[in-house]
Parts: sequence; structure tokens; C-alpha cells
Amino acid sequence: MRAKYLPAEQRRAEAVEAVVELAAHANPETITTTEVAAHMRMTQGALFKHFPNKEALWLGTMEWVADRLLARIDRLAGAQAEPMAALEAMFLGHIDFIAEHPGVPRMIFGQLQRNSDTAAKRMARVLLENYATRLHRILSAGVAEGALSRELDIEAAATLYLGMIQGLVVQLLLHGDVTRMRADALRVFVIYRTGVLGGANPPTGNADDCNEVTP
Repeated sequence: MRAKYLPAEQRRAEAVEAVVELAAHANPETITTTEVAAHMRMTQGALFKHFPNKEALWLGTMEWVADRLLARIDRLAGAQAEPMAALEAMFLGHIDFIAEHPGVPRMIFGQLQRNSDTAAKRMARVLLENYATRLHRILSAGVAEGALSRELDIEAAATLYLGMIQGLVVQLLLHGDVTRMRADALRVFVIYRTGVLGGANPPTGNADDCNEVTP
């Protein structure tokens, strides 16, 4: 079946979404533009009208990931009045994003492991740097306000936070069980919360309420 005509921007968006969908079931490094075009029901030549080569498509995909993930965590964390609640909302929102797009972690890790310094690899680094900036800002605010432990090692807390996400991603790759990943996310965050709170006294009610966060 021949693909119907759509505006260029919509075609570009569809191409990026095709890459994300294919990456959920395959190593992103092995995905070809031929496969992307077939997934979209269009010719490879038609795909190249919107992305001149595979590197341009991969850059567009990383930009898509960065825009949507950061927008989601900004929205969820920004809706919370307390730093601890913001951390949990941000964490669970990120896990939900992975559950919806399980190919995304593979794409990010794949780009970071590349030997060449491509535009897509640089975008992956920018994404992680911007994410870390947001995380450090919330942790620092929590310490300053007394909502988190005054003795909290912010760098270590940020590393542990990101490590929890990476660990859950590994479990998802092993078991392919999104429901289990979401349940495990709630359990591991309880441990994280205990550690970063230390002797702080968080506002009553907010932390548990965040267990209901959905994207």
C-alpha cells in the first residue's frame, strides 16, 4: 500500500517514531533506513527527502527523546511543592517514559558507546547533562530547605538516582516485563527516599501521594 501524502514535518515525526518503535525490539545500531522506510510504508528514497542520511535521522531521534523526556520531568516535578515529592515524580515519570518507549535507553547507551563523536552522540550527552542539572537543582534545594538531610552528598545522591534507573532498565532488558519494572521502581525509591532524607522531617502526606503519579 502506498503511503498517503503528509506534510514534511509530520513525515519527519513519523520517521523518528518509527526508529523509536523499532528500537524497542532490535539493537538500534542494526536498524537500517530501509527498515525504517518499510515500517512507514514508504520508499527509502522518500525517507531521504526528509533525512538526507542515517546520521541525520539518528540526530532527529535523539532530539525527539530529549525534548519529550525533559518536558515530562519538568511538568511532573514542577507540579510538586516539596523537593522530595519532586524527586519521586521525576523518577516515576522517567520510568513511565521508558515503559512507553523501551527502545529509548538502548538508543542513548548505543550513542554514548560510539567511537566517533557524532551529532547524535553529542545530543545524547546534552540530554544527560540537562537532566543532571535538573536533578542537582532539586537535591540542592532540598538540602537548603531542610527537606533532605543536611549531610547529604549531592553528587553521590544524583549518581545513585541515575543508577536506579539504569538498574531498572537492565531488569527490563532481562525480563521484558514493564509491569514489573514499574512495581520495582516504587520499591527502590522507598529505599532511596530513606537515604536522602536522613534525619530530615519531610512534610506529611506528599511523598506517598507521588506513588500515584502518571505521565
